[in-house]
Amino acid sequence: MKTIAFIPVRGGSKSIPLKNIKSFCGKPLVCWNIEALESCPEVDEVIVATDSDDIWNTVEKQHYHKTKLYRRSAENACDTASTESVMLEYINYAELPKDNIFMLVQATSPLTETKHFSEALQMYTKNEYDSIITCVRNYRFFWNEDGTSMNYDYMNRPRRQNFSGMLMENGAFYINMVGNILSNGNRLGSKIGIYEMPEYTAMEIDEPDDWIILENLMRKHVLAHPTISKPQIKLFISDIDGTLTDGGMYYSENGDELKKFNTRDGMGFGLLRKAGVKTAIITSEDRQLNQRRADKLQLDYLVQGKREGGKLAAAQYICDKLGITLNEVAYIGDDINCIDLLSFVGVAGCPADAHQKVKDIIGIKVMTKKGGEGCVREFIEEVL
Repeated sequence: MKTIAFIPVRGGSKSIPLKNIKSFCGKPLVCWNIEALESCPEVDEVIVATDSDDIWNTVEKQHYHKTKLYRRSAENACDTASTESVMLEYINYAELPKDNIFMLVQATSPLTETKHFSEALQMYTKNEYDSIITCVRNYRFFWNEDGTSMNYDYMNRPRRQNFSGMLMENGAFYINMVGNILSNGNRLGSKIGIYEMPEYTAMEIDEPDDWIILENLMRKHVLAHPTISKPQIKLFISDIDGTLTDGGMYYSENGDELKKFNTRDGMGFGLLRKAGVKTAIITSEDRQLNQRRADKLQLDYLVQGKREGGKLAAAQYICDKLGITLNEVAYIGDDINCIDLLSFVGVAGCPADAHQKVKDIIGIKVMTKKGGEGCVREFIEEVL
């Protein structure tokens, strides 16, 4: 018996064009759920069903381990198509066994964490319920159109601490058996259990204002208090100017260009090698002295010079060669041309004197040391 997590994402969003891959707190929206599911031991396979080439390419470039892409039909990607229609399309296409657990996951609920998926699946495997729905507890008072109160006695208005509230569907995810879905054509059925999620997960992204609110909630409740363990780092990348050096350019009487490196940073790369972590430098400057420093450090990769796609494309090239994802990369850089890569790697760091826009990246680790003064060694020790 397998557990399949199914994420339907289409390219035809009207209110927020291509919202499923729009950057949300520095990462494509759909990637938040994918990565939470990749870290979930109870999930065997993640299916991203899309009709969009842009979404397909964005997810494919991440090289996730459990995640597979499925090209959903145009008929089941139109504005009037139901989510159930694409669920049934995939189930029939893949000929999934009836005893497989099928979890529908909504990319528009990015605050769902690995622990939520794990706890709900553990709840489901106790066999007390036929399907599971996620809800949050709402403490608002509701009224009927005829002027009668729905969930409280207005003559005896309760205080919040004495009011149990109402359970509201938050749309984060749903769990059922393949056989049940095939028999009733619905994500839910028979005896339904409720997995209660934190109140801050109540909203889904549908309109631009939702985006602003949920990014702030993500920063407060998830990114400021991470519950997911640090990813296993398989590749360490550093910038040169302003990171391995102090950013200064020195010239001799003969016009020779010089740079000052820190020996402690060099020792740090040796520690990475001993730990089995691959090492690389990516720099926009193409200089022979960079090659000499890379040779001295015995780096696995050196990518120099400006190239299409910038440093992010260069890092993805190395990841492709190693067969790893950007989530398994640690990178330290200091300036605005590093921002794209810093926003996508598993662990990001910067020197104490980095550009302010770099320091403002969500989740970045700001070192106590400046560029060229041992900040790379400091970051390496934290990564290890």
